[in-house]
Amino acid sequence: MSAELPRPLVSIVVPTYNNAAFVRDTMRSILSQTFADFELIVSDHSSTDGTWELLHPFASDPRVHLLQMPRTDHPHDNWDNATRAATGRYLKLVCGDDLLAPECLERQVAAMQSHPRAVMVASRRDVVTARGDMVLRSWGLPRMLGELSGRAAVRQAVQSGTNTFGEPACVLLCRSSLEAVGGWDGTHSYVLDQHTYSKVLMRGTFVGLEEPLASFRLSDSQWSHALARNQYRQVVAFHRDLAASCPDLLSRTDLARGRAKAKALAYARRLAYFSLARELRTPLAPIELQVSPQPASVPVAGLGAE
Repeated sequence: MSAELPRPLVSIVVPTYNNAAFVRDTMRSILSQTFADFELIVSDHSSTDGTWELLHPFASDPRVHLLQMPRTDHPHDNWDNATRAATGRYLKLVCGDDLLAPECLERQVAAMQSHPRAVMVASRRDVVTARGDMVLRSWGLPRMLGELSGRAAVRQAVQSGTNTFGEPACVLLCRSSLEAVGGWDGTHSYVLDQHTYSKVLMRGTFVGLEEPLASFRLSDSQWSHALARNQYRQVVAFHRDLAASCPDLLSRTDLARGRAKAKALAYARRLAYFSLARELRTPLAPIELQVSPQPASVPVAGLGAE
């Protein structure tokens, strides 16, 4: 009988669906990490644009495992499929169009290990267009740097009316804590990530890092872009459910403040998406992207006002 291979410290999971224009850059950014003790699991949701075929060359790297699942009506099914295959102590989910800075894992693993009670680490991020032009630099985590109690971090995020933690590429989770709360919670699709973070953070502390360690890409093929019209309703419903499940967590003032800010941000984001329409257009063919150091010359007020 062959000896069991040692488990990696980190599992990076990448759910993909029709990300052909971007997925190669995403994969290369992950495989270029300065921290090497990780596995990379990709779950494709039966893409129809060649994403699956573009992934095949990466399978020559022993760290890479490719999975494919039948298409369903729920994108979070693919998040779950990728996550169930993970074996590492820590877990990072990277959507198939986002990017990691080379030092992302190194910095976040060090932060997790130096804070024994931490169940989640997040960094600031850059926001870029479909073509890689910079829109916002070092965005997110207002007044959330350093170690905070999980409850305090969740309360502050609710008060802000938006996901101040950032998209999954910005975040490293304790996998056992994620499993303990039942995995990704897709009850409210728009806040799938924040809803899950909030449940995980009831089990430990949060650590916020000032350095931007990921890039979140805005494009017209995004799940969140398609849900923009429903975001206010879903954010408010999520806040209400969170208050019901943790009765001593949120006050009426917290909920009212979060509701008002979520409504204002919903309108602002829709305006920003409209203003950025050309920059968000997904290329028809795979492209090689280089993030520009210059901000895009378009209005972006409220895109993720945090």
